[in-house]
Amino acid sequence: MSRSFKKSPVMTDHVTPGTRWAKRQAAKAVRRYAGCLTNGKSYRKVFNPWNICDYRFYQTKRQAEEKWERCARLQARFTKDRILRNWEKFYRRK
Repeated sequence: MSRSFKKSPVMTDHVTPGTRWAKRQAAKAVRRYAGCLTNGKSYRKVFNPWNICDYRFYQTKRQAEEKWERCARLQARFTKDRILRNWEKFYRRK
């Protein structure tokens, strides 16, 4: 079993198949565009970037603990150990 882990506490939405499909469609549209594309952000005229969902959520372990300590609703539903295991699941482990 691998002992590797994420080096930065980031969770992305790349697990959804829609994200990969949308990026592939955008790349196809830009490659097949017959007009002139200059360097920079002109590719946005070919494909709407709002159709691609690139979300990155940053949260450190300390921020997760502080959020649990502040929120009474989280304390009622989850233990501190459960919150930390969820943090490790989404932000630490690969």
